[in-house]
Amino acid sequence: MKKKMIAIGFEGSANKIGIGVVTLDGTILSNPRHTYITPPGQGFLPRETAQHHLQHVLPLVKLALKTAEITPDEIDCICYTKGPGMGAPLQVSAIVVRVLSLLWKKPIVAVNHCIAHIEMGRIVTGADDPVVLYVSGGNTQVIAYSEGRYRIFGETIDIAVGNCLDRFARVLTLSNDPSPGYNIEQVDNAVHASYFRVISAISDLYVLLKLD
Repeated sequence: MKKKMIAIGFEGSANKIGIGVVTLDGTILSNPRHTYITPPGQGFLPRETAQHHLQHVLPLVKLALKTAEITPDEIDCICYTKGPGMGAPLQVSAIVVRVLSLLWKKPIVAVNHCIAHIEMGRIVTGADDPVVLYVSGGNTQVIAYSEGRYRIFGETIDIAVGNCLDRFARVLTLSNDPSPGYNIEQVDNAVHASYFRVISAISDLYVLLKLD
């Protein structure tokens, strides 16, 4: 039986540090991660975010290997997010990966953050040649593969949707745990529920008045 290629990947481009162990066909063997949570209404700064990543990256490496039930000897390559992202947090993953590469004697694969999102989507959906609406914290773009590379065919000219949600959450002093967008959605659902309860009460009152 042919052995499946196994990669361990490090993602630390923003306020989350995550380590995944995957096979070449996209099977996820482990995916532990830890998020830097700031007080509600505050964003995350590069220096403090990098310190958070430094604190959690080695325990996450151990947990990723334990959950995947593999040893470093079984890993074929070490991947990491090269960019785009926040400089200081990215450097944490890059340095750890270089050290592990020397210790484990494994090759390093640098990964473009945006392309990684697209390729994960292709694996999950089975799409061969998709036109992608790429919406993340710092990007809102229409992307497609053309002439041997991914190309941007359109993008927002003001602010990325993810960045907009992050800023709006800070204005509302919402937490970024688990994410600003999720918490905005919960507030929106609560507002809608209250609105429909008021409408329902008014409708009931109207029916009673009409009966009288």
